[in-house]
Amino acid sequence: MKPLIKQMFACLACLVFVVACAPSKAQPTATSTQIIPPTATTTNTPMPDGVWIEPGVPPPLRVLAESSNIPLVNDAALATQKLGISDSGMAWIYALVAPFPTVTDDVLFADLLSAWKGTPAGPFAGRPLLMDESTLTAFTAVWGQPAAGSVRSVAADVLLDTAWAEMPAWAIIPFEEIQPKWKVLSVDGQSPIRKDFDADTYRLRINFSLTGSSSIVLPETNRDPNKLTTVVLTGVTAIVRATALTMEMKGVTYPGSLIRDWLREADIAHISNEVTFDPECGYPKFSSSLVLCSDPKYMDLLLDVGTDVVEVTGDHLLDRSFAALTGTFATYREHGIPYYGGGVNAEEARLPVLMEVNGNKIAFMGCNGKPEIFQKATATTPGPAECDYPFFVDQIQSLKAQGYMVIFTFQHNECYSASPCYYVEDGFHTVADAGATVVSGSQAHFPHIMAFRGESFIHYGLGNLFFDQMSYILPDGSVIDGTRLEFLDRHIFYDGRYLGVELLTAKLEDYARPRPMTQEERTAFLLDYFHYSGFIPFSPTPVPQPTVTLTPIALP
Repeated sequence: MKPLIKQMFACLACLVFVVACAPSKAQPTATSTQIIPPTATTTNTPMPDGVWIEPGVPPPLRVLAESSNIPLVNDAALATQKLGISDSGMAWIYALVAPFPTVTDDVLFADLLSAWKGTPAGPFAGRPLLMDESTLTAFTAVWGQPAAGSVRSVAADVLLDTAWAEMPAWAIIPFEEIQPKWKVLSVDGQSPIRKDFDADTYRLRINFSLTGSSSIVLPETNRDPNKLTTVVLTGVTAIVRATALTMEMKGVTYPGSLIRDWLREADIAHISNEVTFDPECGYPKFSSSLVLCSDPKYMDLLLDVGTDVVEVTGDHLLDRSFAALTGTFATYREHGIPYYGGGVNAEEARLPVLMEVNGNKIAFMGCNGKPEIFQKATATTPGPAECDYPFFVDQIQSLKAQGYMVIFTFQHNECYSASPCYYVEDGFHTVADAGATVVSGSQAHFPHIMAFRGESFIHYGLGNLFFDQMSYILPDGSVIDGTRLEFLDRHIFYDGRYLGVELLTAKLEDYARPRPMTQEERTAFLLDYFHYSGFIPFSPTPVPQPTVTLTPIALP
């Protein structure tokens, strides 16, 4: 029994030992969990659209930007788009101008900049440069702050009147502000109203740009050369007598050799030819005959100078015959040159010549206002148009309503003085009041005065172009040579607007050939005619008398 009991105790001890040594079951342990808050996400709120416009931006660009429905902001830092001066971008052209009756034609840029900086120089030395506030701000950004007293800001709507009241005066205006009562001055020979203008080298150009993504549409420039049209109007052409004789000796194209570039460069070159081309005209001679005609070969002179339209209002058109006149009309048609102011009958004589060049619609109209003793076109015979003013007033108004700018030219009575015959003015005023843009006298052998009437520019007579009047004997026996002085008027049209006229000046020599005036001659001529026209007080200027080489023609 005892051995059995001992065995049982031994087994029990072993069992206890095994249980004690066995690995215990792992008990779950409470774990401390760290709660991580969600990470904050950064959201960039876009800046609201806003455009900032630099103060020097010209009004047309400002208006376009303001009409874009994008809010304007006053702080550039708050803008998503910025419109202002830059090194490249939109090329904005400005013009140096003076009141129309100004003799100065060109200003050196060095003198202009010196005047800006307070060192008076050039023809306007001591006169403040006028401009509106936006123009002043723009050029200050480019040229620096002007010297005290060198520049004066004037509101745009009174700038022209201010300049006229303070003549001599000069100003800088944007190209789009040019109008007929301003004279555009070239700067270092560059003028924005001329066809040879080079915008890349012009010193009065400022670039503007719009930065930032934008739906605003702005123009590339305020001066598009494809919208510019020039027309040169001329005075009396009568290729007869001593003019024709000189051509026989020196060549048919000789008369135009010194001024042809003025005519060729124009988009439209106008010639008022008062006589017919007649194969039976005969060899020319120096005389005072008033029965006039031209050899048909002299048509080459008109072709050489680049004639684009011929006025046929002259009262010498019927000196020879109906056949000579209808043959002359046929010659023009053969060369593709339109004519107006006369025709194969009265109906054709009253027809305008309509042209559209570079988007500018221009109508040429004309008539002969001399008394009834001079033959005019009838229902069955050729000749110049009668001045039927009620008819022409209606025609002008109709063409104007169609977008045409009307150039109306006259053949009328001749007076050998700066003023036209007093009764001539009435007809000029009638067509101007009807809405003609330019009214010009082609009849005058002696240059006449100019005037602004409403929105029209009137030049009562340009003088001769190709005609042999080196002098004229007045009824009292005195001899005058004002018949040698000539205007050629270059009219400028842009984008359906008339910008004004450049007065080109020439002097007849050799009985046949006009030449550009010298600077001294031009200065005296313009001063006289600005005075005669009532624009400026009289200011006599002595002029040296050049020695003129004449064709050796025996005087009668």
